This record gives sequence, structure tokens and C-alpha cells, in this order.
Amino acid sequence: MMGALSYWSPTPLQPGTLVRVPLGQRELLGVVWPNASVPTPDVALDPAKLRPITATLDALPPLSRHWLALISFAASYYHRTAGEVALAALPPQLRDMSSVQLGRRLKKLAKAAATKAVANPVMALPSPQAHPAADTATLTPEQLQAISQFHQQAGPFLLFGATGSGKTEVFMHCTAALLANSPEAQALVMVPEINLTPQLEARFKARFCALYGDDAVVSLHSGMTPAQRLNSWLAAHSGVARVVLGTRMAVFASMPHLQLIVVDEEHDPSYKSGEGARYSARDLAIYRGRLEGAKVMLGSATPSLESWHHSRPATEGGRYLRLAMPSRIGSAQLPLVRRVDMNHQPKSCIISAPLLAAMAQRVARGEQSMVFLNRRGYAPVLQCSDCDWKSECPHCSAYRVFHKIDRTLRCHHCGLSERVPRACPACGNPDITPLGRGTERLEEHLAELLTDIRRPDGQPVRIVRIDADTTRLKGALESQLAQVHTGEVDVLVGTQMIAKGHDFRRITLVAAVNPDNALFSSDFRAPERLFSLLMQAAGRAGRDETVAKQSEMWLQTFQPTHPLYEALKQHNYPAFAASQLKERQQAGMPPFSFQALVRADARSQETAQGFLNLSSQAATSHSDLAPLLAQVTLYPAVPMSMARIANVERAQMLVESPSRAALQRFLSGWQGLLHSTRAHPDCKGVIRWAIDVDPLNI
Repeated sequence: MMGALSYWSPTPLQPGTLVRVPLGQRELLGVVWPNASVPTPDVALDPAKLRPITATLDALPPLSRHWLALISFAASYYHRTAGEVALAALPPQLRDMSSVQLGRRLKKLAKAAATKAVANPVMALPSPQAHPAADTATLTPEQLQAISQFHQQAGPFLLFGATGSGKTEVFMHCTAALLANSPEAQALVMVPEINLTPQLEARFKARFCALYGDDAVVSLHSGMTPAQRLNSWLAAHSGVARVVLGTRMAVFASMPHLQLIVVDEEHDPSYKSGEGARYSARDLAIYRGRLEGAKVMLGSATPSLESWHHSRPATEGGRYLRLAMPSRIGSAQLPLVRRVDMNHQPKSCIISAPLLAAMAQRVARGEQSMVFLNRRGYAPVLQCSDCDWKSECPHCSAYRVFHKIDRTLRCHHCGLSERVPRACPACGNPDITPLGRGTERLEEHLAELLTDIRRPDGQPVRIVRIDADTTRLKGALESQLAQVHTGEVDVLVGTQMIAKGHDFRRITLVAAVNPDNALFSSDFRAPERLFSLLMQAAGRAGRDETVAKQSEMWLQTFQPTHPLYEALKQHNYPAFAASQLKERQQAGMPPFSFQALVRADARSQETAQGFLNLSSQAATSHSDLAPLLAQVTLYPAVPMSMARIANVERAQMLVESPSRAALQRFLSGWQGLLHSTRAHPDCKGVIRWAIDVDPLNI
């Protein structure tokens, strides 16, 4: 991996300065780095032997030393180069701008800000006592206690609050107090997914923009245009933005006066990057808070087992302070969990009779229901009943999903899309049928079952499906969510996209149609993910006090007595977490050990696994690495769960250790061997390899 490059500048440049530099025939954006390897004295003193920088982007203040330290740590811990992480953290449009173009952009933004200030003068900064967000009269005792502990302690904090307990309001009050106490203070609030950003942005803007200006709250996520991302980044970097809302990429936002980091729904796997530097934004948020002296608050109704373990009492080794809010606001109650034993239902039953009756009652009362199935499309497979042909993808280890709405077979991994054949491609049988069900088929089936049911106004039932297929067009998601919020929808069908974070006030029934698959997954994290998803889905019901006593969560399962469902029925996350942590401790799994995956892509599975196994053998005979193997376990290479995508074979090797330091030392020393092994004659078909530290999917 390439390190820092040396260039000549006629004047000293401060670390963090952005520059334009020549590289080959191109001109690229560069960052002046501290403590970079210094060239030999004769080269350093001879400008003729160094290429000069093209330009300095001196219109921008240098990136802070804390930001540079964060990038260096992320690069080191996740085993990537600092340049790769740094440039990925900067707005794409900034990478292509000259100093002149940047100057023009900054003047344009300054002029727009001045125009806004004249048209909408901002009131004088209030004192903390006068700040409207500091009015705690409407807060619950649990919220007041959490806020009080936040102000009195240093943290980090884990806000463990039931769905509907008012965690967002706690975040906003803590942010408001921070901004009122300091005229420069900034706060970073992260959410796991883009579709959760608009509603949170609206709440924060309503609270803070009237006080601090229209640009006081900005967003940062990949769904924005390059120009929007650049403007938000510049507002944060200059200090104009007091609050930055964003997804995992926002953890790298340049915020020179950062004093608070909030990670909402901290358990969500979306905070872990799946490509490039495979970083965990949640873990980097904790590190950044310690680096910059900023407070960090993680929030969730179902915390990750790692965070839950870290928030145990300090006397037992806990590093986080747990703030508990177990009750919903007002008289709202958590939904009653009902289990339907599908072993007693007809074999082909999709929606059980008791569940259908409960949904019909909700429609007749003018209430809403949500049906959750984490599989989009009409059916996951098309099958021939004569020759057993199935709609396999020719390029992936997966089936192409049948989408009835446009009569296509689509691979959700490589993107291959073809028209549904008129007959079986293998035997010519015209009778090919869908096998299994997705949200599209579930929507159709519910429309058939509820066709005779009427709303209170006599109109037929209105069903809306929200998944990745129905929200492709810009603005589609916002439009569909607005329909739900205004009561135009009676039954909402969707994937996990609708199961978390949304504040649906009219939903009183949530149903999980087929949740059992995750109970038997080979991934040891599958039960944790399932419990979290179901509890989050249940939390969409009964959020309005006027109907909360009638809210229910229905589970259609073939395993009604499973301990996971027993804990879910009681809404007892601590009991579930205790049982899972006990199992993991006995098995030596995280958080009681530390893991990394080395993944390899190749033209054949044999080559991919061979590369990993050769690298493992090289480590056992290496003088520096062999002693570390007393603390590090290298498992044999195996195919990934999705072994082939787009005709590329994928294999993985698990590396595990009870010591994080030992694992890191081993991975750092092993990288050179991985590079050299790739040059081995038997490894010519290797396309790429990557290290994934603290993996979430194994």
C-alpha cells in the first residue's frame, strides 16, 4: 500500500491544508499530512527533484489536527491507507475543484447567506435558561433523569429507551443546551439510513433554524447531489452549521467545534461499511468523542450486544454509562405480542384467520395495520413442477426473484433482469409457478382477503407497499410515507425499510408474517438481528396514546415457544441480551473475543481459497508472526455464504483472538505476506482481497 507522497512548496504549509498536486498526467486533490515520512536531506533541499504542488486551496481553513488523527486511526485500525480514507471522507465535488472554482463557490455561498440574513434576521443568541428547548415542563421523569445524568457525567452514554419513550426529544434537549452554552459548539447526529433523515431533519430545523439561521442544520448522506454534499460539508467545516445530520459517512464530517455526537439506532448494521475501508461509524464515533473531548450518546431500544456489554456497571468493567427509559410517553403502552402457531394452520396459509380478523377490525375502526416481510418481489423463485428447474442466476449463487408487476426475473445481487419465460427453459413445460412469497405477492394476497372489508366511510381498503422497488423514483418514499401519516392508507406492507425509526401515529397492529428463517442461520449474530428487527417493528404500533391500549404485535411462527419469542412477548431485551451474552461467552464469540475476516475474490473458488490458505501457511512460518499465533487463531478458508456474484467467486478466512491488540499486530504484519502471496503462480486468478475488522456478517 502506498504511503504519503512528497511535493515541493515554496512556503511552509500547515498540516490539513488542501492542495492540488500533479500525479502522472493527472492533477488530484491532496491533504498535507503531519508526521509523514521525510525524504532524504539532499532530496528535500533540491526542489528540482520534487514536483511542485499546483495550487493551495487557501480559501478553506486547514482540516483540524483531530480530523487528521481520526483519519489516521481509521486507516490503521481498518488496514487501509490514510489517503484512501481521507479522500473518501471529502465531498466528491471538492476533489475536482480548482482554487479559483472553490473561491467562487465560497463567495456565492457567502452572498446567499447574507441575503438570507437580511430577509430573515436571526434573534440574539439566548441564554441556556431562556432557551425554549430548555423548558422541561413537558418531559417525563425518565427523560429528565437521563438529561440530568448526561450533564453531570462525562460518558460515553447508552440511552436504552423503549420505542416511543422519547429518545429523540432527549437528543434534542441535550443538543439545545450545548448550543446555548457555547456560540461555536457543533453537534453531529447520525441515523442508520437515508430514509430516516428527512423526518429527523424537519424536527431539528424547526427547533434550531429559527434561533441560529437557516444553515444551522445541514444533512450529509449519499442520497444528496454532489453540490448539496459540498455545500453541507463547507457549512460544517466553516462552523456555520451548528448541527449536522447524516448517515455513517457523516462520522468523518469536518467539524472544528464538535462537542456532541449522537448515534441514533446504534445497533443498526448499516453503520458498518461494506466496501473500501470497512469501518464502523458507531465505533469511530466513540473514538472521535474521546479524541475531541466531545460527549457521545448512543441510543436504541435494542442496543447491540457489544454496546450493552460495555454499559454494564463500572465495577464489572463497563465503559459506558447506561441511561434507562423503559416507559413510553404518557399513557401509551407497548403492544401486546400475540403468537400464531402456524403448525395448526392450513399448509398453504399465508395470513392466518385470527390475524386476518384482527386486521379487518382495525380497518373497520379507521385504524392502520402494518405487515412486515423482509423479502421484496413477488416470489423468490420460479419453479418447474416437471423437471424441478428453478430460476437460478447464471452469474451468482442465488435465484432470480420473480417480479410480477413487470413480468421479470431479477437478480438482486448482480442486477441481471430478463423477461419471464413462457415455458420452462429446460423441458418446455408451460406450467412454471412461483415458489415462496415476497412483499409484492403479499400485497396482492391481502387485497384479495380484504376485498369485502370497508373503511368507516364505506370506501374499500387501501393497501400500500413500501420497499426498494416502490421507492426507486425520487420523492416516492416521502410521498408514500405522507399517505400513511395522513390516514389515506389502511394496510402498509413492506420490508425492514418500514420497521424502524418511523413515527406512525395511527398504526395499532403490526404483523410479522414469516420471521423464523433467522432462527436457524449459520451466522451467530442472526438471533440478535431478528430480535432487534421484530422489537423495532413492534414499536411502530401504539405510539398514539388515544389508541395505545388496543395495539398488538402478531407473530406467525412455526416455533411459538422459542426463547427469543418468549423474551419478545415480555418486551424484555435485558433477558434476551443476558442469554445471548452467556452463549457467546461460552463459545468465545464477540464481545468476548475479536475477529477479522480476510476476503478474496477470484475467477475460481479453488483459487480464492488457495490464496487465503497459502497466506495462512506463510504466517505460520514467519519469524515475527508465528509467536503471535499463540493468541491468534486462523481458521481454514471457506466459501462465503453468497459464494459467487457476477461470475466472481468469493472466499473468506476468519481470524480470531481474545486480544484486540494481538489481532491488530498480527493483521499489520500479515498484510505484507498477503501482498507477496498474491504474486504466487497459483494465485494469478485472484482479483482482489480485503481485510474486514470487526465483521458483522460471517
